[in-house]
Amino acid sequence: MATPRFGGGRRSGGSVPEGPKATFRQLLPYLLEHKGILFTVIGLSILGAGASLAQPLIVSQVITSVQAGDDLGWMLPALIGLVIGGAVLASVRHYLLQRTGESVVLSSRRHLVSRLLNLPISEFDARRTGDLVSRVGADSTMLRAVLTQGLVEAIGGVVTFIGAIIAMLFIDAILFGLTSSVVVASMIVVIVLSRRIRKYSRLAQDRVGALTASVERSISAVRTVRAANAVDREIGVVDDEAREAWTAGLNVARISAFVVPISSIAMQVSFLVVLGVGGFRVASGVITVAQLVSFILFLFMMIMPLGSAIGAFTSVAQALGALGRIREIIDLPSEVDNDKPTETLASGLGKTAVSFRNVSFAYNPETPILHDVSFDVPTGQRVALVGPSGSGKSTILSLIERFYDATSGTISVGGHDIRALDRHELRSSIGYVEQDAPVLAGTVRDNLTLGAPGATDEECLAVLAEVNLSNIVTRAETGLEAQVGEGGVLLSGGERQRLAIARALLMAPAILLLDESTSSLDGLNEQLMKDAIDRVSANRTLIVIAHRLSTVIDSDQIVVLDKGNVLGAGTHDELVSTVPLYRELAETQLLTSD
Repeated sequence: MATPRFGGGRRSGGSVPEGPKATFRQLLPYLLEHKGILFTVIGLSILGAGASLAQPLIVSQVITSVQAGDDLGWMLPALIGLVIGGAVLASVRHYLLQRTGESVVLSSRRHLVSRLLNLPISEFDARRTGDLVSRVGADSTMLRAVLTQGLVEAIGGVVTFIGAIIAMLFIDAILFGLTSSVVVASMIVVIVLSRRIRKYSRLAQDRVGALTASVERSISAVRTVRAANAVDREIGVVDDEAREAWTAGLNVARISAFVVPISSIAMQVSFLVVLGVGGFRVASGVITVAQLVSFILFLFMMIMPLGSAIGAFTSVAQALGALGRIREIIDLPSEVDNDKPTETLASGLGKTAVSFRNVSFAYNPETPILHDVSFDVPTGQRVALVGPSGSGKSTILSLIERFYDATSGTISVGGHDIRALDRHELRSSIGYVEQDAPVLAGTVRDNLTLGAPGATDEECLAVLAEVNLSNIVTRAETGLEAQVGEGGVLLSGGERQRLAIARALLMAPAILLLDESTSSLDGLNEQLMKDAIDRVSANRTLIVIAHRLSTVIDSDQIVVLDKGNVLGAGTHDELVSTVPLYRELAETQLLTSD
């Protein structure tokens, strides 16, 4: 029975549940991971701020000297040096920020991918693959904006901001009071709107994740979609998801449209106030022309950091929306978080390779799959699991692999409760060929050595010969480097199945689990496969989910399942006479000799 998938059926138009919200404190570890460079950037920003603040003071001196007819002396070279120095500092700072931004994205992706691949299998059953991929791609990219769009530079801008305020107060406190009221009002608006930006940014990222999932769904099944003449229908589904992502993006754009012009409006209003009131105060003799020019330059220096701060607010709000989606995955427990291995298989399997004792299991409480299942698999024997579709056969193999843990009862491998064993050690002792025989994109060698990275060419070729698959390397000039295509599309169904079996055999496991491993083979290749399985079974324990009489009849033991219950166990001859369901299956649809 294939594992049910609960999360793959959401169609366009459904609401996306709002996930956990991230805080700035949760963002800090990503930044502080590169604190050395960040402190360097902050230092450069402060130096740049100092260079900028010195310029209006020198300009004021230049104007005063020109009015008095004095020699400019050192002032012009100093002014030029400050301008050039500030530009160099800005260039170095920009490069370091871009580099650090890329590093933050890299570290977040590494962390996220590591967590993703260690999640319990049940999480993959409940989530859409495309949405998970979107978190690694689009969401992690949003973290770059925190550094590259003003947050760190805003720290240096604080120095400029404070310095400009002090200078403006010193020049004319009344004129400063008028301009600062405009600045304060604009900051209040930004703070209020930034909260809404974070909310809508998270929703927009969710919609992009749903769109990615829909595209992945359609592309992965493109042959089926075309064969069913469903291309236009699938385009419509993806188009609906794209429109929802577009709508969510517009919500962010609408709010940003209010935020972005605020710095420009503040600048223009403040400038008009300074020109009007400042011109009057010059005419009244309260301040000089040089002081007014200096005040205007300081005004620009106060407003510019304000623009950076607004950009920082916006980018941080958007990044926190994306970080919330990333943290949603990172905060999930991995499949090993609660494991406490206390035993080891180093001494071997003993007399009984696998044992089920009163095992019950349910993917969810409403639909139990296994009911009080008990049976033993002696070491070195071949045991076949048979039963109608949905009887729990594949679930038993998943439990042995610890993709899931039993709801109740005990599963033992080599006499050890599998909950007491390290998962890596357990799985190193087990070869598992899934029902759908997945093949990874890449080369034949990549697939074969997935579980045995140290295997030699000779070992790879030998195991391919065992499963009658030598032709896939002899027909290509590249041999073991022959490409198999996305999902093994360049191979036939039977070749994909046999390649998956060869991959498991190359691991040389003590226990081999075969889930309907001959279902895609023709008569000749099935016999060759049966011969190969007969050869490898001499030195290991086999548990086979069988659908043909030729696979079952030679088994040392056959376990008959129906609706999650064990109806009987024994040899073929014993079960034909004692278990009516097995006799019916042997005579009709499940077990056939063709």
